[in-house]
Amino acid sequence: MDIVLIGLLGGLITGISPCILPVLPVIFLTAGAKPAVPGKTPEVIPAKRSRPFWIIGGLVVSFSVVTMLGSLLLGLLSIPQSTIRWVGVGVLLLIGVGMLFPGFEQLLEKPFQRLPRRKVGDGGNGFGMGLALGTVFVPCAGPVLAAIIVAGATGTIGTETVLLTLSFAIGVAVPLLVFALAGSSVAQRIRGFRKRERAIRITGGIALIALATGLAFDVPQALQRLIPDYTAGLQKELADSDAGQRALSLGGLVTDENRELDNCMEDPETLHSCGIAPPLKGIDTWINTPDGAAIDLEELRGQVVLVDFWAYSCINCQRSIPHLVAWDETYRDAGLTVIGVHSPEYAFEKETANVSAGAKKFGIEYPVALDNNLATWTNYRNRYWPARYLIDATGTVRHIYFGEGEYDTTERLIRELLTDANPGIKLPQKTDIADATPELGSTTAETFLGSSKDRNYAGPGDYRPGDNDFVLPEQQAVDTFALEGAWNIATQYATPTAESGGTVRLNYRAQETRVVVAGEGALEAVLPGGEVHKVKVSGAPQSYQLVGPGDPTEGVLELRVPQGLNLYSFTFG
Repeated sequence: MDIVLIGLLGGLITGISPCILPVLPVIFLTAGAKPAVPGKTPEVIPAKRSRPFWIIGGLVVSFSVVTMLGSLLLGLLSIPQSTIRWVGVGVLLLIGVGMLFPGFEQLLEKPFQRLPRRKVGDGGNGFGMGLALGTVFVPCAGPVLAAIIVAGATGTIGTETVLLTLSFAIGVAVPLLVFALAGSSVAQRIRGFRKRERAIRITGGIALIALATGLAFDVPQALQRLIPDYTAGLQKELADSDAGQRALSLGGLVTDENRELDNCMEDPETLHSCGIAPPLKGIDTWINTPDGAAIDLEELRGQVVLVDFWAYSCINCQRSIPHLVAWDETYRDAGLTVIGVHSPEYAFEKETANVSAGAKKFGIEYPVALDNNLATWTNYRNRYWPARYLIDATGTVRHIYFGEGEYDTTERLIRELLTDANPGIKLPQKTDIADATPELGSTTAETFLGSSKDRNYAGPGDYRPGDNDFVLPEQQAVDTFALEGAWNIATQYATPTAESGGTVRLNYRAQETRVVVAGEGALEAVLPGGEVHKVKVSGAPQSYQLVGPGDPTEGVLELRVPQGLNLYSFTFG
């Protein structure tokens, strides 16, 4: 019941959020639009009173299936993640053109006329259009939707996932159904509308074409950036409630294996009993183990285990790694086993060679598990890079810490558990690694250049996928970036397309600024004050330092990027 309740409430909140606005005119107009009579182009027939229910029903079905299974199926078939969305955009465009030109609509329906049922156009129930809408319907991400997407992407779909998805979809559908019924009622009851049924149909077709065109150019995303998400507070309250915590976690669904992990959230300064550690599952490859052999946590009973979730291009992880390396070297002989679970944020972080090179670069000699499908990440309900899970000699999770910092606390608890496991043991001296964690809010947030999760863009015009020409703004706010020149914006990176290269202007605040970049070439970073840093780039995506000790900690940095380099993100410390 918790799952159903949280799903419904999460859906209802999402159904009134600003990201729903682009589809409302389409639903309002097409719910009352009349289908054409085959063979009599100028005429129309009455739409079924059930048409609004069919439209929303189709949306719920396709949205639920695409959300749960879309990423999983596309991944198995090695098809780009955007395929379903583009198919949906194409179908909406065809339906819209068909509403404008009934002859074209009848042509589209011809392949279905031999099926043992009424033709698609007869009765006009709208279920097909609802199916198409569901493939492009992307509501604002919240804790419920995040849990569903992660479960679907990782293949951990069970009864709880299905219940959560269906209840969420029904919750979203309620506000949409209200608009659909309103549109149908207006079209059927108001005499002036009944006399202009053809005009309503044309208007609905235009709205569909406008929606499809807007989706193709990411207009809804631009609209969402302009309108504050007035439902964010409600989403947070829902996730933080007791029922919300029981029904889901912010990184995946609660299961019997990870249910007790919440016990470690009460006081991060002390040890707790948080259940037997969930298994490390879905691991593709092991690094730094004999012959690549897998590690089973049950076989490590009697030892203290530290599981660290990380990604090699994550600057927050890079600052924490020296502490883990030091703990591994210092306490390995005293009974500590450190395991790095590498959970990728980018596609290039799934490559074994890239992870191996990153581990070697950072001096990691402890075992590293490649969690490419985020199966272990989900099993631990994790949601941060980095994250530390401390497990005692009985296999029980005793301490959890998300993010950087609190290294003294973690080491103190490691020593306490080692002593508990082996009373009388003489432990070595504590490690002495400086804590380089920056003060919260004192640095620019991580900035992505790919279209899938771009943020902090300050240039004029839209930041959309494909080839685009950019110009720098006259004024640029702090913690933002802008581009100049001809660039191709891919899903995960941006690359200049002109032989002369391109420019990135970054208004930053940080002691250290790094860029994740791949390819062959040399970057030139012009720092505030005019000093130039040259960075040679070669090979797979790596993190390179642009601003370091002794450099200005804030100001405008211009990065000159030659053709042939792919820029993924900027990270700050």
